[in-house]
Amino acid sequence: MSTECPRKNSWPELTGTNGDYAAVVIERENPTVNAAVILDGSPVTADFRCDRVRVFVDGNRIVVKTPKSG
Repeated sequence: MSTECPRKNSWPELTGTNGDYAAVVIERENPTVNAAVILDGSPVTADFRCDRVRVFVDGNRIVVKTPKSG
């Protein structure tokens, strides 16, 4: 689904990095999105939005899933 969004919409290179750092990089590389750092396993809505990137982190704030638009 993320291929429907214009501009860069996936950041596999940020998996394993600090979530706050990842959010800054994502918003710099695609200024049309808001990156939200979220603890992995937290409940989230299922709606798809090109202007949102969820950065899922573990308890140490390390990115555990590829951040992507949605």
